[in-house]
Amino acid sequence: MPAATLTAFPARLFMSDPSSRSQPAPADPQAPEADAAGEDAANVALMLRVKQGDTRAFEQLVERHQSAVIGTVARMLNSVDDAHDIAQQVFLRIWRSADRYQPTAKFTTWMFTITRNLVFNETRRRSRRREVSLESDSEDDAPRQFQDATVAGPDQQALHAELEAAVDRAIAALPEKQRLAVVLRRYQELPYEQLCEILGMSLPAVKSLLFRARNDLRKALSTYLEDGTLEPES
Repeated sequence: MPAATLTAFPARLFMSDPSSRSQPAPADPQAPEADAAGEDAANVALMLRVKQGDTRAFEQLVERHQSAVIGTVARMLNSVDDAHDIAQQVFLRIWRSADRYQPTAKFTTWMFTITRNLVFNETRRRSRRREVSLESDSEDDAPRQFQDATVAGPDQQALHAELEAAVDRAIAALPEKQRLAVVLRRYQELPYEQLCEILGMSLPAVKSLLFRARNDLRKALSTYLEDGTLEPES
């Protein structure tokens, strides 16, 4: 792709109301596998046009997948603002890599692998920044006050919001690979085979990863499971 074409990257696609795109679009549970294959064929066809410098095809790819990327990153980083920033980086990398693109895997596998790399980089950057912050705190004689996470939640009228927040907190507490596997499996409904490629793990390893994650989630959400508020995930 000619270097001059990079200036045509349509960043305006990320300028609309964040609240309208922060959550992934719900999947149709009745969609047959043939539809999934057709969806990937359409993605590949668009990406091959992008490879030729077609900016309209790129805009279509962004429109098709930005909600999934933003929703995934938001759940990984617990920040809608950071999710939009990372999503823009994901699609910028897709644009810049278009001339080297080869349809050897599903487009979404490639897209979520790029997302994984950027999210893990951001997680590590945050971790380093947190270590520096904690060192600064330890040198300060003044005591610091932190919010008590054990304080009771909202009343019964806000139970649904409380439950969603509890699930989000439980997922956010998982190690990064477990967290990504849960988010992609639960919210994007990706098959195990794609998870293997995205995470760079074998099928038994991915299943073991999800098994450990689900056990940790059950422990974290035990109160809601015991009173029947939340159904256990199979």
